[in-house]
Amino acid sequence: MSPIFERRTRIKVCGLTREADVDAAVYAGADAIGFVLYSKSPRYVSAARAGQLARLLPPFVTPVVLLVNASADEVDAALQAVPNALLQFHGDETPAQCEAALRPYIRAARMAPGFDLLNFTQSHASAQAVLVDAHVEGYGGGGQVFDWSLLPLDLPRPMVLSGGLHSGNVGEGVRRVRPWAVDVSSGVEVSKGIKDAALMRQFCQAVRAADRHGAEVA
Repeated sequence: MSPIFERRTRIKVCGLTREADVDAAVYAGADAIGFVLYSKSPRYVSAARAGQLARLLPPFVTPVVLLVNASADEVDAALQAVPNALLQFHGDETPAQCEAALRPYIRAARMAPGFDLLNFTQSHASAQAVLVDAHVEGYGGGGQVFDWSLLPLDLPRPMVLSGGLHSGNVGEGVRRVRPWAVDVSSGVEVSKGIKDAALMRQFCQAVRAADRHGAEVA
């Protein structure tokens, strides 16, 4: 396959809290930067802080605000602070609640044996993508990998693969799952909320290498 037609998996780095980490993630090749507006998360930032960090992003790098069962006022505050944000709903939100802001959004799904991802995705037909993560106590994937064999091959929305990814396993995830995008947080950290520039660079390089491998065997 010609390199011009090489499939390019998008990369989101989530849970950033520092200016230096935003700059390093962009330099490494991230397509999207996630800010966690869930106060119980160790990677929490306020809406105002997310706005400060998002203003560092260059054109064509998307800010994403992660929300968990947020009120309408909290969603509005997030959008006021980061007006060009993509919303990511990671709690128990209904389709109507996700759609209420009238903004593009991603819906997170917590994978577990018996969970019907196809039905879940169909019920959130207006989502731009579905992010699949491990099912753990509370919200978020807890940096854990789930069984990728649970994922259907015919998901009707773009899939974002998340959950325990790092430079050592993301290539396999890209090759096996063929997601539209991958999402990483703990796998590029030295501590919670503190990213490592070298780990982010290695992660992005591993994704690009998997893309090249896919183009070679296509």
